[in-house]
Amino acid sequence: MYTRRIFPVRGVLKWTRRHIFLFLLIALIPVVLFDVVGLKWLHVPWLPLGVLGTAVAFIVSFKNNASYDRLWEARKIWGGIVNASRSWTIMVKDFIDNTHAKEKRTDLELQSIKRELVHRHVAWLTALRYQLREDKPWEMHLKATKSNREFRENYFRVCEDEIMLEDEIKRYLSDADFKEIFAKGNKSSQILGVQSRRLKELMKEGLIEDFRHMEMANMLVEFYTLQGKSERIKNFPYPRQFATLNYLFVWIFIILLPFGIMEGFESIGDHILEDLANHESHTSLGHLIQEFIAKHFVWFSIPFSALIAWVFHTMEAIGENTENPFEGGPNDIPITDMSRGIEIDIRQLIDDTDIPQPYEWKNDIVM
Repeated sequence: MYTRRIFPVRGVLKWTRRHIFLFLLIALIPVVLFDVVGLKWLHVPWLPLGVLGTAVAFIVSFKNNASYDRLWEARKIWGGIVNASRSWTIMVKDFIDNTHAKEKRTDLELQSIKRELVHRHVAWLTALRYQLREDKPWEMHLKATKSNREFRENYFRVCEDEIMLEDEIKRYLSDADFKEIFAKGNKSSQILGVQSRRLKELMKEGLIEDFRHMEMANMLVEFYTLQGKSERIKNFPYPRQFATLNYLFVWIFIILLPFGIMEGFESIGDHILEDLANHESHTSLGHLIQEFIAKHFVWFSIPFSALIAWVFHTMEAIGENTENPFEGGPNDIPITDMSRGIEIDIRQLIDDTDIPQPYEWKNDIVM
């Protein structure tokens, strides 16, 4: 739902800080057992661990590619909605006239009809974005994850969570349309149905002739198609078996990682000790410090292990937070802002009044 203009390193570190501390702890425990307790046998050969890490990297890449495809497809769908909305408004503006009218209408009456059709289209956009904002069981990780929930509470609030659909949409519909639409299930589909019925009435009155009616009806079909594509992404999640196993594999690799790199850092320390043994001075302060560092060089595996674990886990988390592009994350499709932009464009095309202002950016985030 949202996009960020800038996603700074500081923001990433703040978002993942709890896991960074956890990775440091996971890396610390094996080193303490290895160097302090003296369990020198407590390590894993790097070769099988490297194979596991390669496999996990492929799995994470596959998930991220699939998640990005879902995000990009959602963006293309809403790009189509933008273009189709403008085309619809041009048709409303130019097709509806008195050329074939059975009863001539005044310019004010024609403008009222055009305003009705455009406002009803804005109502469709509003109903659709509210529908796409509804929570799904597989999206609950966004609110259940403490870092995501904290980010959402501190940096932004989506208007769909704060304003009821009835309050937001009522100003675009007549009382009769409002009652009819909210008496049924899929509000956005019902609005397009009312729009189609209204076109048929206008054709009977001669305000649009057969060809123009067909072209405008085709645009409604296009809106149904774009709505269906959005609903497909919303209602069909990234397969849970892939997501769950991917998460499990990443954590298996993270837990085993410190056991695989300790021996390598221990070997580096042994090489340093060999080099120091060849030096003539063995009593200088610098020599003693280097000897101490070399004997305990395995402790340097802690930050390196935490860094590698952070990279793998963060990439997995990016895929997890990208796979549902309409749920309301900071990097999702900004359909609220896009809807407002469409509304401004199409209402200006028909010279409407009381046009709303664009939504403001908040903390580099747009809804």
